[in-house]
Amino acid sequence: MTQNIFTRPLGEVIRQQPLVANYKKMWPFVKPYWFRAALGLILALPVGALDATVAMFMKYYTDDVLVNKDALFAAWIPVLIIAFVLLQSVLTYVVKYLNTWVGNKITLGVRKKLFEKLLSMHPGYFDNVDSGFVMMRFNNDADTACNGLINNLRLIVTRVFSSITLVCVLLYNSWQLTLIALGAFGAAGGLIIVVRRKLEELVRDTVMVSSIAMRAYNETFSGNRTIAAYNLQKDQKRRFNHLMETAFNLNMGMIKHTGWLSPVMHFIVSLGLALVFWQSSSMIVKGTITSGNFASFVTALLMLYTPVKTMGDNYVEIKKAFLAIDRIFDIFSLKSEIADDPSAASLTGIRKEIRFEKVSFAYKPGVWVLKDIDLTVPVGHTVAFVGNSGGGKSTIVSLLPRFYDPQKGRVSVDGKDIRNFTLSSLRDQMAVVFQDNFLFSGTIRDNILIGRPGATEADLKEAVKNAHLDSFIATLKDGLDTVLGERGITLSGGQRQRVAIARAFIKNAPVIVLDEATSALDNKSEAVVQKALDNLTKNKTVFVIAHRLSTVENADMIVVLNQGEIVEKGTHRDLLQIPGGAYASLYNAQFKHKNA
Repeated sequence: MTQNIFTRPLGEVIRQQPLVANYKKMWPFVKPYWFRAALGLILALPVGALDATVAMFMKYYTDDVLVNKDALFAAWIPVLIIAFVLLQSVLTYVVKYLNTWVGNKITLGVRKKLFEKLLSMHPGYFDNVDSGFVMMRFNNDADTACNGLINNLRLIVTRVFSSITLVCVLLYNSWQLTLIALGAFGAAGGLIIVVRRKLEELVRDTVMVSSIAMRAYNETFSGNRTIAAYNLQKDQKRRFNHLMETAFNLNMGMIKHTGWLSPVMHFIVSLGLALVFWQSSSMIVKGTITSGNFASFVTALLMLYTPVKTMGDNYVEIKKAFLAIDRIFDIFSLKSEIADDPSAASLTGIRKEIRFEKVSFAYKPGVWVLKDIDLTVPVGHTVAFVGNSGGGKSTIVSLLPRFYDPQKGRVSVDGKDIRNFTLSSLRDQMAVVFQDNFLFSGTIRDNILIGRPGATEADLKEAVKNAHLDSFIATLKDGLDTVLGERGITLSGGQRQRVAIARAFIKNAPVIVLDEATSALDNKSEAVVQKALDNLTKNKTVFVIAHRLSTVENADMIVVLNQGEIVEKGTHRDLLQIPGGAYASLYNAQFKHKNA
């Protein structure tokens, strides 16, 4: 069962991920761009240090120009200040450009890795997550984490170096006043510890609500016809409004618990400034410091306190970035339940048979969908699975390409467990036609060539002909190069099925799996698609899930499944001879319904 990381204990996520650990984990993604990243950070040092030059100039400007009336200083100090500030502005632009470039490159690398991880997950993983979760965790978190990482590094380096140089200016002017100022600074920074725990919980819940909102948009897009057909607009609106109210309450909770940080910090900073003014007044009168010392000290102090006043807001963004990094590496740590064994060999062909040996399977522990299935299918034979809904028909064919693995027993090819073969080589031997086949955005040609990307034009035309798709293609202005809408929505059900059959044709795999490939079609479409399927299954080993029993009368073996067990198996004629048999009952019921 896939773990929902949003529901993990908060302490488990936060306590084990200190700042250094977060950056250390990201190093493999930073490494290819380390030079530009390092250059950006190095250039951030003078950006921070140049803050102190303005404060230092204030001492000499006050003492030498305002007090001593030195004309030379009066002329040069403004010029020097402008020169230093201009240099700082240029460096700030260069640093921002480098950081943005590196941040986007790292984001690109992380997104590629996350998408690769998504592709590697077994189908069972997608049974336990929704589209909003995937969008947030596999896409948005990459941007939050990577750009947040680089921006935070730049912010930390710039502000730390700026703070160090500004503290040096404070100490240079007066160590007594510095102690007062740093005391206020420490008190302001200590407030973050007070809200840290609550803030982490709110950030986590906000991200979870965002993923649910994305799921709502995706469901509205994909299910728009169902919403319209069942007049679900009001219900969907009510659910979405409730979600937005929850998001509003979370945002207000964030303001409630963190919004007071900046004004309280501002108050503490102002209190520190008041104490500095009070103490400095007597020091100036006594001659302990000059007016220039005081002006320089206050300038440096204001520059030092500016980031402190906004630290509460910055901390929220920093925490979001760190939590996004944690979530990314939680994703990276996931292991697909279906994976190649290190000693797996390539399956080069199926020569004798495919067997199900005492196979039992459960989606949920203890709830068995298949129970002790024993079945042998010789090469070149067609086996059809029939039975009531929920009997395990789709599950049994899903074990063939290892969409799932059985908890008990094994599926074997020529006597060898299919888990001993690589997934790619096993699935190369099979072509699957589903009840609802997925078509990708692109052209009809692209969707057919998915079966075998290197196929020739002659192979493509043959596949189209055998799938009875040629007459439909001829009616299209752009033919095979006709661009389909998302999921092939512009095609009818029968047309989509024939594109999928052409895809299976061009793959030319020795094993064909038909998962109720005609059950959703009308009689006219079914007749055309059935002809295409008859062409597809010639000289193949075929596994068919059948809804209409008339389509499998000629199967070499018909297997009747009921509640996960094989209750009957044999040919159509043999099964009809069983008095009161399960197959005979199903067949007679359909026959009577058809006559009616």
